[in-house]
Parts: sequence; C-alpha cells; structure tokens
Amino acid sequence: MPTKPGAPGPRDERGVLAARILREARLAFATLGWAGTTVRGIARAADVDPALIYHYFGSKEALLDAATTPPPRFLERVAATWTVPTSELGRHLPQQVMLNWEDDETGPILKAILQTAAHEPTTRDKLRKLIEQGLMGPATVGTGNTDRLVRASLIASQLLGFGFMRYVWHIEPIASMSEQEILAAMTPNLQRYIDGDISPQLRLHRAAPSPRPD
Repeated sequence: MPTKPGAPGPRDERGVLAARILREARLAFATLGWAGTTVRGIARAADVDPALIYHYFGSKEALLDAATTPPPRFLERVAATWTVPTSELGRHLPQQVMLNWEDDETGPILKAILQTAAHEPTTRDKLRKLIEQGLMGPATVGTGNTDRLVRASLIASQLLGFGFMRYVWHIEPIASMSEQEILAAMTPNLQRYIDGDISPQLRLHRAAPSPRPD
C-alpha cells in the first residue's frame, strides 16, 4: 500500500524521535548531571524504548556528546558579535550571551554542558574548546596576541560566571535582574577588559629596575 500523502516516512520518524530523545537528554543532563541521568529515565521521558536510544546513539556517552554539541549557528552568532565596533563590544557581548542562554535550543545545551563538565572529561574538554575556540578565538581586541588572549580570557571568565549565576544556579539578585540592569552593570567592566588599561601595576613592576644585591 502506498504511503499516504504527508505521512512521515521512516527517515522523518527517525528524525522526530531522535530530536525528542535529545530534548529529554539535555533536560536530564542539565538538571541531574551525568551521574544522575540514566538511559532508562531519558527513554521514559521521551516515551520510547531504551533499546531505541542505543540503536540511534550507541551509548550514554555518545548521547551526551550529541546532546551537548551546540548547533553551528551558535558559534556563528558568537563570532559575528566580535565584528561590531570595539567601542560597542562591552554591551553586545553580554547581550549575545543572554540571547544564547534564553534561546529554546541553545539554552538547554549550554546548561547541560556546564552541569556535566565538572564530572565528565569529554564534556569538560568540549567546554574548554568552546571557550578557547568559540568565545576567545574570534576575539579582535588587544595590541598583540598575548594581550588579546589576556583580555579575551578575562571577558570569557566574566561571561561564563554570569551564565552560571543567572541561568544554572539562579542566584539572586542576578537571576531576576532585568536585561537593562545587567547591561548597565556589566558593560563598563567588560569594556575595560576590551580596550582599557588592565595592567598598570604590572607594567610599573616590569619597568622598575631590579634591586641590586647588597
């Protein structure tokens, strides 16, 4: 009997089921972490047989990898943010971070990454590469590569800490501050990391002559 027009075929059904499994896996890893998440629990939440998860993904580790891999557009948006004028970066960077965290697709992925990275080496390595290559890599600040990396790492540390406080741990008052309040508070400090004088004492120390031995 021919397939009815518009009826999902095997390939379509696989895509729908895989997406449902990934959605529930991200939620489980984000809320329960690696140790607290089970394939059976994910299968129950996704209303599928656990065997189907192993058929599609092979293992719990492979499912975690799939569930914590951001879509290409995530990195593209981060890279695009670095192309705005330097004088506006301090505002655009936290704005983009909030957009990513509040996005229905990327938000759960980021939370799952952060919640499992502390206990799962593969995800920890993924997070490190995400920060080094995705957030710091496209940075166009500083007067040389060393200065660029110092500034980019300081920026990343603040944005990552903000993500933890607001979206993972829900610590007040940061968790409930408005976007405008967040931007007003964070922009000046981020802008200082971007184009301000971040190490006057270090330069003075380097410029000072070494004391002569008695």
